[in-house]
Amino acid sequence: MDRDEYEGLIRRLEAESLSRPLAFRNKVLAISAAAYVALFATLGGIAGLLYWILVHASWRHHAAAMVKVGILALMMLPVFFVVLRMLLMRLPKPEGREIGRSEAPKLFEVIDKMRHKLRGPPIHHVLIDRDYNAAIVQRPRFGLFGGHVNYLILGLPFLLGVAPKEMLAVIGHEYGHLCGAHGKIGAWVYRQRRTLGALYEKVRDNADASFAHGLMANALVRFMPVYNAYTFVLSRQNEYEADLTAGELVGTEHSADGLLRSALSGRWFAQDYWSTFHEQADVRIKPAFQPYASMRMAFAASYSQWANEERLAEAWREDSDLLDTHPCLRDRVEAMGERKRVPPPVERTAAEALLGPFAKQLIDEFDQSWWKESKTKWETRYQYVTRAKGDLKKLSAQPLDAMPLHDLHERALLTAEFESLAAAKPVLAHLIAQPGGPFPRAEYFYGCALLAEEDENGLLHLETALNNDRAIAETAANTGYRYLRRKRGEAAADAWWNQVLPA
Repeated sequence: MDRDEYEGLIRRLEAESLSRPLAFRNKVLAISAAAYVALFATLGGIAGLLYWILVHASWRHHAAAMVKVGILALMMLPVFFVVLRMLLMRLPKPEGREIGRSEAPKLFEVIDKMRHKLRGPPIHHVLIDRDYNAAIVQRPRFGLFGGHVNYLILGLPFLLGVAPKEMLAVIGHEYGHLCGAHGKIGAWVYRQRRTLGALYEKVRDNADASFAHGLMANALVRFMPVYNAYTFVLSRQNEYEADLTAGELVGTEHSADGLLRSALSGRWFAQDYWSTFHEQADVRIKPAFQPYASMRMAFAASYSQWANEERLAEAWREDSDLLDTHPCLRDRVEAMGERKRVPPPVERTAAEALLGPFAKQLIDEFDQSWWKESKTKWETRYQYVTRAKGDLKKLSAQPLDAMPLHDLHERALLTAEFESLAAAKPVLAHLIAQPGGPFPRAEYFYGCALLAEEDENGLLHLETALNNDRAIAETAANTGYRYLRRKRGEAAADAWWNQVLPA
């Protein structure tokens, strides 16, 4: 099934789910149950066949016949064990720093109250990780046989960036996926979707390992697109229902503000915070401030950068896609009956309200862990920049026409990296015109310089770069894609991407 067929199927299923919601939900349950039936039937059939082979072999004492039967049994055994392993496959545990009730009593008190009000299942583990996000994950103990464990995962940056009631809305949304009749069904489908998806990836990646793996991969490649389409539509419906749960717990105003803040500050955090923080490595052997200790202040200081009408309009224009079961920001906020708006500044963070003094301990732990992992790379970067800037100063003192090709190439790339594309543009143009090319990285930077001036000829240089250096192919393609999407729309950007990266 190609992308157009898959998208068409989802659109049809969305219409069906709206016109006959109960019937559609039952159909999804039937398809999910069919996966169980097929796997158990396969396992039982192979077990029965193996038993018949052994019985048949005991009845017949002809040596040649027994050899043939033995060979057949040996051929079937791998299939049996592959299916059995699929049924018992365990998903990896979520990563994060587990916290206990004594460390964050207020947070656990909130979880207890939420569980009592929603009459939901227990949260077995609460983890804090490094993401600007929050999630609940159900991990089956015994693969498709069930016995799941519930993990609540809260990102420390998220706790430091949102208001307390917004965090409660997010936790309520995630917990709502597990509660009530619809929640239990949705959680069951989600677990199966996650388990079967992991199972499919594992079997597909090992399809050439044996006849049994190939057989399983061929079966799943036919089933999974249909299964994914049905469960995708149901999962998206469940997102709206979980939003309703969050709104009932803390109010739609706080729930909508949480969504709006997550969309705006979350993008700033991913795109700007870490890149700005790592710029210190260009001038300092050690950061002047640690990343997690400075996040609270960074969110407040950068408020005007991400909390503005331009960023809001950009996020609001985005449509729901087929890669994320979460609907787009606009659809979710409007479904709550709320309006588009810039969320207010955070006066007190969720970390302060829910973690109390323990937040400081977590921040210190995360900073120490981060520096332990990053120290070598940071110092290497500092040493490289110090040396490169010294080299650039020497190279820049020479006239372009008198420079050897190697020095000219180094000067062009270093100018683009440490000064600006505008300053590097004449050097890059001079280098590209020289014999001895191609110079893919120079072509890439020159293409970027032209696109910055709204000159579409830059796309030709990006193509030259990616055609001659596969290491930068995706970076160059992404640069051209973003430019075309902004200038001519997504269709033009997709067409260009498929042209330059057909694989």
